[in-house]
Amino acid sequence: MAAYVVAHVRQVTIGPAIEEYIRNIDATLAPFAGRFLVHGGRAEVLEGPWTGHFIVLEFPDMAAARGWYRSPGYQAIVRLRTDNSQGDTVLVEGVPEGHRATDILPVLQSYA
Repeated sequence: MAAYVVAHVRQVTIGPAIEEYIRNIDATLAPFAGRFLVHGGRAEVLEGPWTGHFIVLEFPDMAAARGWYRSPGYQAIVRLRTDNSQGDTVLVEGVPEGHRATDILPVLQSYA
């Protein structure tokens, strides 16, 4: 099942470090079959406050996404981003083909 790394970047200091990060990230994704689905495109706010940029990376599964984030290649550049931006990054599992909203009800009921 696909997995996604989702980042909400609220502030970025553009400079040599961020430029180096951007020039090098694609090479870190390739060994893990990762790819950009969203990379800071224009957003239309429908509800709530929103600032910043939204980034979504897709991987074949959670293991590949974790492997990418923990890889020596990515760890060698991640500080270029974290030292020059503010935001949140999460890893989330996708849903299987044919998923319906009601499929989540048993999970929600287990929280009660």
